[in-house]
Amino acid sequence: MSKLVCVTGGSGYIASWIVKFLLQRGYSVRATVRDPTNPKKTQHLVKLDGAKERLQLFKADLLQEGSFDSAIQGCDAVFHTASPVPPPAAVIHNPQAQVIDPAVKGTLNVLKSCVKSPSVKRVILTSSTAAALYNGRPLSPEVEVDETWFSNPDFCMESKKWYAFAKTSAEDIAWKFVKENSIDMVVINPTMTVGPLLQPELNSSAAAIFNLINAGSETFPNTSLPWINVKDVAEAHIQAYEIPSASGRYILCERVTHISEVVKILRNLYPTLQIADKCADNEPFMPTYQVSKEKAKDLGIEFIPLDVSLKETVESLKEKKIVNDF
Repeated sequence: MSKLVCVTGGSGYIASWIVKFLLQRGYSVRATVRDPTNPKKTQHLVKLDGAKERLQLFKADLLQEGSFDSAIQGCDAVFHTASPVPPPAAVIHNPQAQVIDPAVKGTLNVLKSCVKSPSVKRVILTSSTAAALYNGRPLSPEVEVDETWFSNPDFCMESKKWYAFAKTSAEDIAWKFVKENSIDMVVINPTMTVGPLLQPELNSSAAAIFNLINAGSETFPNTSLPWINVKDVAEAHIQAYEIPSASGRYILCERVTHISEVVKILRNLYPTLQIADKCADNEPFMPTYQVSKEKAKDLGIEFIPLDVSLKETVESLKEKKIVNDF
C-alpha cells in the first residue's frame, strides 16, 4: 500500500507539481479543488502519470470549516498550498475578502481538519518570502535574508502589501495553532516562482514573465525580485515531508535580480522577441540583496539556474498557446 497524502488547492501552479512528483514517487494523493467538475482546473491533474490509479479529487472551500475533513481523514501528511495569489499590479478592492480571509481562515480550517485525523504525521505549509521580507529593514547587496526574518503585519498593513499581510498572518496563526495542538509542521517560503506550467491558465508569478514578453508592454517595473523554479519548490515540499529531521521554515531562492537583468537574459535567449526595453520610471534601480541557501540545501535542493527557469517559462507559455509561437 502506498502512503496516502493530501494536497490542498491541488489545481494551483505549485500544488500541481507537488501532485505530479508525489504520484511519480508512488504516493496515493487526495487533491482538493473548489470545483472538481471544472475541466480547466482538473484536466491537467487527471492526465498525470499514476492519476488514474492513485489520485482522488475532493471538493473543498477554504472559508468553510470542516470542508477539508473528508479529504484529510486517514492521510499521513497534508500539503497545505491553497491560498489566493493576486496577479502582479492587481488592484485589490476588498483585501479582507479577496486575500486575507482565504489565507488566514483557510489555513486555520485546514489545520482544524488535521487535528481531527490522528493519522496525520506532518503538515507542510506553503507560505512565501512575502512573510519574511517586509519588516522595515532596508535591503541592500550586503544584506542576507534568512529563515529568522519575519515580516511585520503592521508594516505590511500600513504599506498596503495585502498579500504579504495575508501570508504573514496565516503563517503566524499556523505556528501558534500547531504548538497548541502538538502538530508537526514544516513551512516552505518560496520566492518568485517561475518555470513550466502544468495548468492551462496563466498564474500570477508566470504573469510577470508574460508581461515582459507581451508585445503590448513597453516598460519593465523598477523592482528587484528573488527567483526560484517551481520544480525546486515542489521537490522541497516533498523532501520536507520525507526527511524526518526537517523542521521550521525553509526559504527557497536561486538568486535575486533586478527585472532589468531578467530582461537581458530573455533577450539573449530570444533575440528576435520584442521585449520591454526601458524602466517604468527614472529612479535609481531598486537594490538587490542576498537570500541564504544554507538551510534549503539540507533538503537536497540544488537550484535550477534562473536562465533555465526563464526559458522553461517562455517555452511553456508557447506550448499552452498563452503567447504566440516565435
